[in-house]
Amino acid sequence: MTHFNNTKEAEEIFREKKVVKNPIKFKVSLNEEQKEAKQLIIDNTITLLAGQAGSGKTLLACQVALDGLIRRIYQKVIITRPTVSKEDIGFLPGDLREKMDPWVQPIYQNFFTLYDKAKVEKFIKDGKIEIVPVSFMRGRTFLDSCVIVDEAQNVTHEQMEMIVTRLGLRSRMMVCGDQHQTDLKKKSDSGFKYLYKASRKIKNLEAITLKSNHRNEIVEDLRDYYTDNPIY
Repeated sequence: MTHFNNTKEAEEIFREKKVVKNPIKFKVSLNEEQKEAKQLIIDNTITLLAGQAGSGKTLLACQVALDGLIRRIYQKVIITRPTVSKEDIGFLPGDLREKMDPWVQPIYQNFFTLYDKAKVEKFIKDGKIEIVPVSFMRGRTFLDSCVIVDEAQNVTHEQMEMIVTRLGLRSRMMVCGDQHQTDLKKKSDSGFKYLYKASRKIKNLEAITLKSNHRNEIVEDLRDYYTDNPIY
């Protein structure tokens, strides 16, 4: 049996044995802002990706996750986002994937945009890309995994604490959200906002705000108009 002096040494040897070093060719390239954010993700255990809708934060998270899965840095990609309650999910027809399908389609579309659709669907079928509702995460530990938390601005403080403490060895987490937009009744309840502040004090927890607009040029003008001309 091999004995390691510390956890870091064990992780380095583990990665060296299995990682595919050749770069993966994706259908969509990252811009300079996303490349900078990707390096931040690589250098840290948990990275918060903040930005408005269309800033490319979820696409970036999906690219990092797919790259790590294909190169065997991770055994699995875990995707979670706030949805309906555990009780309500139970009333929906189908298995868990079918129940969650309406909520995770935007993430699937990012995967399909980046990589061959048939290969991504095989990852999903084989359980290498797993959908886990926030309400189902309690009690689990994610080992050798890349975890994506999407729409994190709608995750409560209590839920966020539960999510980030699920992370196990040889794993990484990306938390995507918009600090300025939440469906929670009180903005102060947002676990994303609280975690963003914590990133200033906790080692290996970093945050970056993406500012580019990856949607139609008119989107930026519409955002400015709605901000400057509130209906009330």
